[in-house]
Amino acid sequence: MSAKYTPDYHYYRDRLRGQAYPYACLDARLLRQNIRTHLQRSGTKFIRLASKSIRSVAVMEMIMTTDEKFIGIMAYHGAEAIALHEAGFRDILVGYPVADPGLLRKIGEAIRGGAQICLMVDLPEHLEMLEAVGKDLGISFPVCLDLDCSSVYPGLHFGVHRSSVKGVEGVRRFLEQLRSYRHLKLEGLMGYEAQIAGVGDTDTGFWLKDKVVQWLKSRSVAEIADRRQQTVELMEAMGFSLRFVNAGGTGSMESSREEPWITEITVGSGFYQSHLFDHYRQYRAHPALFYAVPVVRRPRPDTVVAHGGGFVASGATGKEKAPQVYLPEGGRLVANEGVGEVQTPIIFSQGPLPALNDPIFFRHAKAGELCERFNEILLLEPDSIRSLKTYRGMGWSFG
Repeated sequence: MSAKYTPDYHYYRDRLRGQAYPYACLDARLLRQNIRTHLQRSGTKFIRLASKSIRSVAVMEMIMTTDEKFIGIMAYHGAEAIALHEAGFRDILVGYPVADPGLLRKIGEAIRGGAQICLMVDLPEHLEMLEAVGKDLGISFPVCLDLDCSSVYPGLHFGVHRSSVKGVEGVRRFLEQLRSYRHLKLEGLMGYEAQIAGVGDTDTGFWLKDKVVQWLKSRSVAEIADRRQQTVELMEAMGFSLRFVNAGGTGSMESSREEPWITEITVGSGFYQSHLFDHYRQYRAHPALFYAVPVVRRPRPDTVVAHGGGFVASGATGKEKAPQVYLPEGGRLVANEGVGEVQTPIIFSQGPLPALNDPIFFRHAKAGELCERFNEILLLEPDSIRSLKTYRGMGWSFG
């Protein structure tokens, strides 16, 4: 991408004029720059795409064909894994356990038919369910152990409540159970450090909090690296041969790539670059995906009202989960109204106001969730605009 490419409000407004509101737009040049950025950040590691943060088969295909370092998909639902296999994807890791026996059977049938799907486990019950289905179908389920990578300090759980497998002894006990089953095959280890990969640590608007998070992260990085190393060494000592060791996320590639036992890093949000990922010291990327709603009112000389736009992100509730006014620059939301279901007032402190039916461009807080609002994404190329279907546009819904 040329260094001179600095798209502004007028560029996007004019290029997208005539598109039916509301619409989502993916700037292809910025997407490609983000892809290059994350390829560089990954060092010698492979990259697995986090589908939940992309939610478009067409976009994932674009990314996967860019470089051989993109080796597979981390799906977020078992039914999605089957659909992705049927769409032509290979090497699919389901990042979250499946506890529905009926769905496990469908996955097992897909595996028997040639699908390369690996399932996440961290409870004895997961193993029991998989063994029963595998025995009935006459297959071995490929499984991946989810290692707890939270850091626990007095009065503080720094991380997420995720896996029940904690510490080396917890891993040992779990592996002893796993090896007793004939229809399971341990293929991988995942050690996801959510408190490093998914928590911003700079320019969040809270200086002291940023400093505390930075300190906690630096302490946790060393602790988690040691935990993952010990786990891999234990697995090898117990006779397990791993196909992959997965770690990291968009926000922690720099630390994960330094661990020699890690083979791949999962990346998702950094391709679209949703606004929560602006707050990381390690890297900067471009806001490639955004959406537009039209100006329909002008209640005051400094205020316009856009129609709709209230696409708020999941997770712990807070102002940071709201969309941000992206373009025109200088717009701010009204505190008492925020981003609304059917209307959103925006105050501009300077400059001419957007005209009626002009777009207000927003950025979502999280990457893939925006795709649940649109059937298609407009892919903006230098000389064309074409439509890419989202999961929703394909009739896919996995929660």
